[in-house]
Amino acid sequence: MNPPVTHLLYLHGFRSSPRSTKAMQVARWMQTRHPDVTWWCPQLPPSPAQAMAQVMQGLAGWPRATLGVMGSSLGGFYASCVAQACGCRAVLLNPAVDPARDLAAYTGEQTTWQDPAERFFFEPRYVQELRTLTPAQITRPERYYAVIAKGDEVLDWREMCARYPGAYIKLLEGSDHALSDFSDHIGEALGFLGL
Repeated sequence: MNPPVTHLLYLHGFRSSPRSTKAMQVARWMQTRHPDVTWWCPQLPPSPAQAMAQVMQGLAGWPRATLGVMGSSLGGFYASCVAQACGCRAVLLNPAVDPARDLAAYTGEQTTWQDPAERFFFEPRYVQELRTLTPAQITRPERYYAVIAKGDEVLDWREMCARYPGAYIKLLEGSDHALSDFSDHIGEALGFLGL
């Protein structure tokens, strides 16, 4: 039995932020139920290489045995990278499986979901950075818990399931990419981390 996490990292998706609905739901859950757990939800830069460097630098002093990471969509991809690098447990919410392929069509100026006035530039070289970051294969799948929606309108649920063979997968018959019903699943997802 794994010990409960003492440090939890949440990674948001593409065009998202720490102000996303799911990030804020997890933040409230942690503040009210687990105020003793160290919680970090950084604003990730558009560059995947910079995003991972920022995350790994931020985790430098965190204990690996009781570290947990949760990520949504592109953040789920990053969470897999962190779990592979640190050997920690990860909760993935409709995780991006091949973001280099999927985001190649989104190079150029983008806006954030939470504030359309916020703009950033997704450069073509970021696609190669995603390719470089992609783990060859997931090791120790028992460290992963994925919430995957068949109703995801952005990512293919079959591809997500196939990427994490042997992981704990909660497959939802409906829902959507944003997991609008996340409040129904947050307790079980955090329970995987001992919270």
